[in-house]
Amino acid sequence: MITLYLILIIAASAGLGFMVLIQNPKGGGLNANVGGLTNNFMGVKQTTDVLEKGTWIFAAVIAVLAMTSTLFLKSGGSDSDKGILNKVNTSITAPASTPAPAAAPATAPAADKK
Repeated sequence: MITLYLILIIAASAGLGFMVLIQNPKGGGLNANVGGLTNNFMGVKQTTDVLEKGTWIFAAVIAVLAMTSTLFLKSGGSDSDKGILNKVNTSITAPASTPAPAAAPATAPAADKK
């Protein structure tokens, strides 16, 4: 079932991308001259409204599909099904103590003889 949701989300994303790409950034969009069909594209006079509504619809469909797809995800039943982060050992252990190096005896520097 999650595969079906994934396919639907990808299709809706492609539709959203198409709707965004055919819009003119200055507000013209398909309202401009498209093969002589200036204001009668799909029988709608204001295509910018149709494109804007389509953009919102595709965005809403993606949001709903993404939220409802979580219903079909597996809930972890055992440690082997959980993610790799749950397998990481997080217990704190003290480092092994190593003996400190013996301090060299303090000796006075030899005086230089000239």
